Amino acid sequence: MPTSTASQQLFMYSTVVSDVGTVRSNNQDSAFAGEHLIAICDGMGGHAGGDTASTIAIRSLAHIEQDNVDGDVQVVSHMMATSVMAAHDAIVGKAKRERRLAGMGTTVTSVALVAGCWVLAHIGDSRAYLLHDGHLVRMTSDHSYVQHLIDTGRISEAEARNHPQRNVVMRVLGDFDIDSRPDIAIRKAHPGDRWLLCSDGLCGVLEDSTLEEVLSTCADQEECAQRLVSMALRAGSTDNVTAVIADATLALDADAFDLPHQTPLVGGAASASLETIADIVNEPVASAPPLREGKQSPAARAAALRSGKDPNEEPKQPEQRVAQPSSVREDNGDRVNTDTGEIPIVQKRNGRISADPNDPEVAKAIRNEHIEERKTKRSRKFRNRIITILIIILVLLGVAGVGVGTYRWSQTKYYIGDNNGKVAIFQGVPTSIFGAKLSHAVTDTNMKTSDLPPSWREQLDQGISFDTYGEAKSHTRLIKKQLNDAKRKQEARQQEKAEAEQKAKDEAAKKAADQAAQTNKSGGDKS
Repeated sequence: MPTSTASQQLFMYSTVVSDVGTVRSNNQDSAFAGEHLIAICDGMGGHAGGDTASTIAIRSLAHIEQDNVDGDVQVVSHMMATSVMAAHDAIVGKAKRERRLAGMGTTVTSVALVAGCWVLAHIGDSRAYLLHDGHLVRMTSDHSYVQHLIDTGRISEAEARNHPQRNVVMRVLGDFDIDSRPDIAIRKAHPGDRWLLCSDGLCGVLEDSTLEEVLSTCADQEECAQRLVSMALRAGSTDNVTAVIADATLALDADAFDLPHQTPLVGGAASASLETIADIVNEPVASAPPLREGKQSPAARAAALRSGKDPNEEPKQPEQRVAQPSSVREDNGDRVNTDTGEIPIVQKRNGRISADPNDPEVAKAIRNEHIEERKTKRSRKFRNRIITILIIILVLLGVAGVGVGTYRWSQTKYYIGDNNGKVAIFQGVPTSIFGAKLSHAVTDTNMKTSDLPPSWREQLDQGISFDTYGEAKSHTRLIKKQLNDAKRKQEARQQEKAEAEQKAKDEAAKKAADQAAQTNKSGGDKS
């Protein structure tokens, strides 16, 4: 006798594989693969911003894994929409608090299985594909500039793949003044349905026909995800690559003891904080399995050579790990403080833990957090202002202290220098601080600097320093003595020169007189 439809229930198995790729330095994709929810978020906004934004979005959606079990499709669809917009508010708030994250954002594509229906929420250019009865259907429309050009008939699908603005998104969550409401779609679920959620690092390089072939022929979920990510990397993808695979399976007896169950998997950037997500879903979560192979493509080898690495060396993959919720960590003596990053969690009176932004208690906690943040911000501003004023005062006092100390030290020194063309003794040092001279003339001498030799004048220009006034005074006397000695020697040389010149003149006159007398004598003899 066939089993009645009422006793049949659909369950979901899912997995995710996410890889940083061959070019990027960090993985800005984040993904979640559970029994009731799957999601892919492709972050953007720089090294720190992209992974932060995608992680916040996954944290905001993760509560649906436990909160959609009541079986109300409309409630879950509303829950998904508000959770996406709550992620938007959280991203904007964090970007305002930390300006280094300004401009960050993320795409969101998520699917929940509830009461035999698929509920799809989508914003951005990540994609969701559904394989139904062997045919692949693209379930999302890219919120991108090139998709707008395709929809208006200005370019073809083939032209869009190489369009220079193919990465420009027109709607996305984040620090942008654009519509953050996601597209919501509801579709009846069937046994054997297979979903593929992927970032544009995968669908941007693989044709839809290739995706359909792999999804149709590879029954094993993880092997299918591994193969798709590897193929994208070998095809030359230069972005992070993430694939989430989910299958609908039929449980004939919904009351059976051994119902299908899996540990939710977290991939990409969000896997760095597994404990946070374990607290949100209130059950163990595990990091996604790493990519096993597929990085030996020409693009990967070229990227390795550019970064100075050995292209033949296999990159070291992180090991999978499992995180327990706070209740288990407390029993084990681990850290008990729950940390959900941007969406606070609340332990309700019935003992359940909730991080659903639609929950009144969670909404109240969010408002209280905002109030405390504003108080803390005002207090921090006031404290920083006081600290800044104190630092300025201390700096000024320090500068003044250094100035006074330097001036006092300088007044214990003396030097000989030029004072308006005369040699003088100065108290202090031959320099200045902030335009204030650290010396003044105390004794002038009668010596003119112009009377000194050029080498002495150069020394005076720089200042001849001494430790005491007596040393400086003695040196001026030495200079005066040497100057007087030099003058006397010069006068003696000049006098000797004058006497020699006079003697030469006398000898010349005498010689001339002798010659004249001789001439007169010769004339008298002839007569």
